[in-house]
Amino acid sequence: MSVIEEKLKHLPENPGVYVMQDQNGQIIYVGKAKNLKNRVRQYFNAGVKTDKVMAMVNNIADFYYIIVPSEIDALSLENNLIKKHKPRYNILLKDDKTYPYLKVNLKDTFPTFSVTRKIKKDGAKYFGPFMGGISVKDVLETVNLVFGVRPCDKALNPEKKIKPCLNYHIKKCSAPCAGLESITEYRERVMRAVDFLSGDTQDTEKLLTAKMVEASEREEFELALKYRESLKGLEKIKLKRITALNKFLNADVIAYRANGIYSTVNILFVRNGRMLGGKNFSFESAALSDADALSEFILRYYKKDSDIPDEIVLEEELPDASVIEKYIKDNYQKSITILCVKQGVRRQLVDMAGVNAEEHLGTAVDKIKHKTDMTVTACAALKEKLNLTNYPHRMECYDISNVSGVDKVGSMVVFIDGEADRDSYRRFKIKTFEGADDYRSHQEMMRRRLDRLTTDPEKFPKPDLIIIDGGKGQLSSVREVFDEKGITDIDLIALAEREEEIFKVGESSPIILEKRDYCLKMLQRIRDEAHRFAITYHRTLRGKRALSSVLDRIYGLGKVKKRALLDKFKDLGGIINATEDQLKTVDGIGEKQAKLIIQKLKEEGLK
Repeated sequence: MSVIEEKLKHLPENPGVYVMQDQNGQIIYVGKAKNLKNRVRQYFNAGVKTDKVMAMVNNIADFYYIIVPSEIDALSLENNLIKKHKPRYNILLKDDKTYPYLKVNLKDTFPTFSVTRKIKKDGAKYFGPFMGGISVKDVLETVNLVFGVRPCDKALNPEKKIKPCLNYHIKKCSAPCAGLESITEYRERVMRAVDFLSGDTQDTEKLLTAKMVEASEREEFELALKYRESLKGLEKIKLKRITALNKFLNADVIAYRANGIYSTVNILFVRNGRMLGGKNFSFESAALSDADALSEFILRYYKKDSDIPDEIVLEEELPDASVIEKYIKDNYQKSITILCVKQGVRRQLVDMAGVNAEEHLGTAVDKIKHKTDMTVTACAALKEKLNLTNYPHRMECYDISNVSGVDKVGSMVVFIDGEADRDSYRRFKIKTFEGADDYRSHQEMMRRRLDRLTTDPEKFPKPDLIIIDGGKGQLSSVREVFDEKGITDIDLIALAEREEEIFKVGESSPIILEKRDYCLKMLQRIRDEAHRFAITYHRTLRGKRALSSVLDRIYGLGKVKKRALLDKFKDLGGIINATEDQLKTVDGIGEKQAKLIIQKLKEEGLK
């Protein structure tokens, strides 16, 4: 009797999480269950299963499970384990393009609107996301043009008046900085802009039309043209309005389609009753049912500080909908309702999402197959071609960057099943010696990395394959560290860029793969990514050193103030471009200090 058959006999009926492993002990799937006994047995019982589920089952060599108190605990643990191990048969969504929003903090004395791509719990109001042909910059231009809201982000003091800038003279601002408008009058403008962004376009249209006519009568034709362009943009926003929907409705409409191996999801975004656009995802999933796959997708897609709607509208019931609602509320402090609709305008939207998902499935299959060839299939082939001990599930690549031994840095980039895992990238400052020495730099970096296998295995799990950017010399130097640490179960190779030669420990001749080989292309991707990451870090350090050198020569500027300047302006360029008023918004920088900074930058020829 096999290990699996024996374990199946003793499965408990408790809620929990089950973890499937292949013959190498690699985690290939993580799932949750209300009843572990019923759920896990489904994988091994005879019955109709998708091709993808069968492929996954055929790779299962063992499994284990973790009992938890409740279904919500199972869901939470499942989510954490998937994020940690990134199993190949689970739905793994990469960070996608984040759509822009308009932000305003009404707690400010003179609030201003700005573009952002990240929603924070900071008390500000956010409007968006803007997509589907609606430009966030055009909307911001309309807000500033129509309502006279100031376009700058200067910190204003109502007690201290300053001279109005060009924006006032070209009628883009009401100049509250110069005391030409009271706090109450300015706030009325801001609130009208808020009403417009909340969906009330009627008053804005009237106001724009009146301003266009007035500008034309004054023969200010350039300004009139701007008003006309804003009216055209307003028409786009109006066309997105779904009249049968409540104008305050914020919902994501989601449809799922699968063909047994590949799956797609389409999301339509409705904000303030307006259709803002949609998004398609394609992936491979070994979930037992469409409902399971959709539940897993929702949990992967929504995360902290993302734009979570009030409603998620689906075309079929989710058995664990209430558990997902509670999980999102507990973890992201957002109350949502998951709906399954059968009729009405929401049903029409679901049907529309279904058509989009179906269409995307037809066009995405070849792309998914190509991606699989470039990643998972290439990893399996690499194991055979290089005669590796392990399947290279987790690959780490290392590179060094410096100029004449100054600001020496190392990079570690990570690929999971052939795809970049950017959350796991790490940077190293080379500290133990002076001057340039590529071999010693690699050794220092590798010692620190291998030490973390025992001191911090959660953040630094054991890799299956380590790739060094370099040739025989770099490989030998790292091998010395492996021998020193007694490491024998991690594969080690080097990739020399010039001829794309692959060097293995103990082999004098390099391995040459064909230029079009997907294995070589995968190794090139990870090597180039390590190189890019190292150079980026090196330039950052060099820029900070240059900044620190300049700031050190300014009287009275200590470590705390320098850090505050960096936190505010990010780099030397940001400080160079800052005005005196902007410098004074930094903690500890008064008028005298701001003038000294500007004067010093001018003396250095930087301003």
